[in-house]
Amino acid sequence: MDLSTVQRDRAIGAIIAGAAGDALGAPYEFEPPIPIDQPVLLEGGGHFNWAPGEWTDDTSMAICILELLAKGRALGDESTQDELVSSWAKWAKQAADVGVQTRTILGSLASTTQTAALEQSKALHERTGKTAGNGSLMRTGPVALGSLNSPETTAANARAISDLTHYDSDAGDACVLWSLAIRHAILNADLELRVGIEHLPEERQARWLALIDEAERHEPAYFSKNGWVIHALQCAWSAIHLAKTAPDSQFEHKAQRLAFGLELSVRAGYDTDTVAAIAGALLGAYYGFSAVPASWRLKLHGWPGISELELTKMTHQALNQPSHGESWPSIKHFDYDGWSGRFELAQLPLDKGLWLGGFGSLDNLPDEITAVVSLCRVGTEDVPDRIEERLEVYLLDKPGEENNLNPGFVFADVADAIKDLREQGHVVYLHCVQSQSRTPSVAAAYGVRHLGQTVDEALRSIREVLPLGRPIEYFVDTLKNSFGGEIK
Repeated sequence: MDLSTVQRDRAIGAIIAGAAGDALGAPYEFEPPIPIDQPVLLEGGGHFNWAPGEWTDDTSMAICILELLAKGRALGDESTQDELVSSWAKWAKQAADVGVQTRTILGSLASTTQTAALEQSKALHERTGKTAGNGSLMRTGPVALGSLNSPETTAANARAISDLTHYDSDAGDACVLWSLAIRHAILNADLELRVGIEHLPEERQARWLALIDEAERHEPAYFSKNGWVIHALQCAWSAIHLAKTAPDSQFEHKAQRLAFGLELSVRAGYDTDTVAAIAGALLGAYYGFSAVPASWRLKLHGWPGISELELTKMTHQALNQPSHGESWPSIKHFDYDGWSGRFELAQLPLDKGLWLGGFGSLDNLPDEITAVVSLCRVGTEDVPDRIEERLEVYLLDKPGEENNLNPGFVFADVADAIKDLREQGHVVYLHCVQSQSRTPSVAAAYGVRHLGQTVDEALRSIREVLPLGRPIEYFVDTLKNSFGGEIK
């Protein structure tokens, strides 16, 4: 189905926020609950010595699903699930961290097929009665993306893919509920776990409603056995519920509730990466990709040796219709030849280490520039290979909430990311297509937050070097609502 701009923002958020939660929780795995006076940081380390921003098995297994969607495959097809099992089996042979139950199934296959996986999964369940781990719930982020037009298909796919490694009905039910909640959040901008209840067997619905109610009555740490799928779901939903219902005064922007929810997930302790990955997929599906802090996105990476930027592009491809053909984000060069002002290039007056300009100047950047922040679509080869840090920002040069899910947060967040890059010694190039609206808006946010300027002062100084730099009225109003100043 064709998605609106903000629906696509939320769909991508389901993947990137899930990966961010995974990486945020990775260094704290197996540890007890984290006290409130101890910061939760995206710093790496932990039992498996993860690099800062490196995702774990939770995201790696989800990527195998996402790759198939990016190829246009239907998750319900047996041949698709054959390929999925094969991908998981290859990954598990080299992965540092694989869940015990998942490793047992994938390591005992007679063949890497759906049939063999189901046989082993069912046999383990019948032999032990203990196959309700959280290892299938952790990878639900992409499941709904392949069936946004059908809740029935989403529910069927969620259970089928869960059964491949986790045959217990609790695991399947949890995956159905979470996948349908993700779908509902993307399409309807509503954060509610109960929307999928009718897709569970009738005799189990009341139990799940009671479990969800219980999650809303307790702190995340109450659900301490979060390697078990029931407690994992309750722990994640408790954190989401607390983030959603926290007082507005606690946040500068609504979008900050996403990071807060992930922090609460990690503070619960024990299986921190998985609970935060589960929570992140649903938080991202509601608050959006644009709510994931840019400073986190710059660090995110992991198996199979890709960055957040590449994972985001893979998600776009999974959402594109087959009729789109060779289109962004897979094209090498984005065509802006019909646009004027593409070759603007200037330095911010109060910080010569921040260059401003248009898309066309990417081909002729000064050698000192080592980081690029793109506020418009770019092709895979438009930014020079020598650039060390890249950030692509979801921001449309159009007014209204129907076009930009979190504009005020994005202005502040990207300004903060630029500050971080500058403090790391990078010279930054900030650009959109024509350097007329998005570029001066973000640069103005940087001037206000980090150079001591008012919005009006920042915009005036930018026009000294970019005479055509006049943001649309909606962006100026957003800046002044966010950072103060008279709205005329």
